[in-house]
Amino acid sequence: MTAVRAFRWWYLWFVAAALLLLASFYFDAATQAWMAQHQSAGVRSFMRAVSRFGDWPEHVGLGLILLGVAYFRRSKKWMRIFAAMILACALAGAAARVIKISTGRARPDVQTEAGWNGPRFSYRYNAFPSGHTVASTAFFATLALASWRIGLGFLFIPLLIAFSRMYIAAHYLSDVVCASLIGVLCAYFAARWIFPAIRNPKSEIRN
Repeated sequence: MTAVRAFRWWYLWFVAAALLLLASFYFDAATQAWMAQHQSAGVRSFMRAVSRFGDWPEHVGLGLILLGVAYFRRSKKWMRIFAAMILACALAGAAARVIKISTGRARPDVQTEAGWNGPRFSYRYNAFPSGHTVASTAFFATLALASWRIGLGFLFIPLLIAFSRMYIAAHYLSDVVCASLIGVLCAYFAARWIFPAIRNPKSEIRN
């Protein structure tokens, strides 16, 4: 019965994710039009800063700092959580990179007739999915799954990063939606690794 229930949940998640992704493709043009109509110098400058400091190196760097703090505080629980956050970020980033190169989707600011161009290594044709969004979502979703009360408040960060990528015309809506789905999936697998150890009181020296 447990296996059947797990299969049903995975099936529902897959269907919901597929429908959400399809809907995001439908609204790509409308979203880009809205972004273009609501541009301002101040907001654009702010969104560029968000994008500049919202990539995977900044997330991994933050994770390593937090991991070091947890180590010096001798908290195995938080060491595992921060390590899982880094792991999820790395897995999501690798998966997104493979998809980016394979699909070769042109970015919104690239003037080309073909939106999808097949395998490409050029940054200008690596729009799908958003690397910034996938890294941030995986990183903070892992925290939310490990500690909902603490992690919930940080989920606005990947949302802000996703919005910034669309606002500066680096990505379409479907790019960030796909990235978010991949990030959540990687966070789930990373959290599955840490939950058993956290629930085992013998694994903790000090909370």
